[in-house]
Amino acid sequence: MGRIGVDIYPLQTGVPLARVESFGKFLGGSATNVAVAAARLGRSAAVVTRTGLDPFGDYCREALADFGVDARWATGVPGPPTPVTFCEIFPPDHFPLYFYRYPKAPDLELRADELDMDAIAGARVFWMTGTGLCAEPSRTATLAALAARHAAGGGTATVFDLDWRPMFWPDGDPGAARPHYRAALAHATVAVGNLTECRVATGAHTPRECADALLAAGVELAVVKQGPDGVLAAHRDGTVAHVPPHPVEVVNGLGAGDAFGGALCHGLLAGWDPARTVRYANAAGAIVAGRLACSTAMPYPEEVEALLAGASREEQV
Repeated sequence: MGRIGVDIYPLQTGVPLARVESFGKFLGGSATNVAVAAARLGRSAAVVTRTGLDPFGDYCREALADFGVDARWATGVPGPPTPVTFCEIFPPDHFPLYFYRYPKAPDLELRADELDMDAIAGARVFWMTGTGLCAEPSRTATLAALAARHAAGGGTATVFDLDWRPMFWPDGDPGAARPHYRAALAHATVAVGNLTECRVATGAHTPRECADALLAAGVELAVVKQGPDGVLAAHRDGTVAHVPPHPVEVVNGLGAGDAFGGALCHGLLAGWDPARTVRYANAAGAIVAGRLACSTAMPYPEEVEALLAGASREEQV
């Protein structure tokens, strides 16, 4: 449940956006990309979102269907246009984004009384994002969906992707977001985010302090992504896993986190332990970081398994 839109990516890398001459059009939006990633790994996935009543909205639904993602809950709303996002690509670590979500993105027009709460409560994994909390009516709808899952028993996992985007919040103030993050964490069983996002959500500083604060806020599993320092996964049962990253020649780092998310869902559904789940998710993210796009770049199981097998052989040598 969350963002959808159209990503417009330069087909030249290392070139300022003002001088790019050709672009590619791709399905985008963090929650949408996570659904695509899960579908690529063989899972049944759907996205709950809204588009504009425009050709780009039609494109998004067609693209979801092409990826094998159920689009029945990706409906159009009158008024705001389907969002478009441009990026610049300067490997290895500079990928500025320019969001065109004006005057307001349709995915923030999700309303609680329009949600299929039976489907949300019955899903084995429900994934929601911090962006969904940044404005009404999406904030109330997101919290209502979480409450419905909590009341129904929560399925296998309820995942809160911390997804901090300061440009979507008034004055970009983490303090304004934190109470809403706390409300969502009370109903989530898994929290995942990079170190900056975890700091925004908790006010803590180090990776371990952030993980402990997320566990104290109510989740069972806290996943703190640290880029080149790997991933920390801490479970309420006291298990802590530190998983190193997979070295990769970065082409575009923007989709790696969404690939990680889809693979995280895959591992949770498979019942793997946190270390195995995060190791698999790391490999999926590394594959996408070495590719240009996000949605179309999501890996298939055999690609992830091949990378993991190669890494295992290197470790043995």
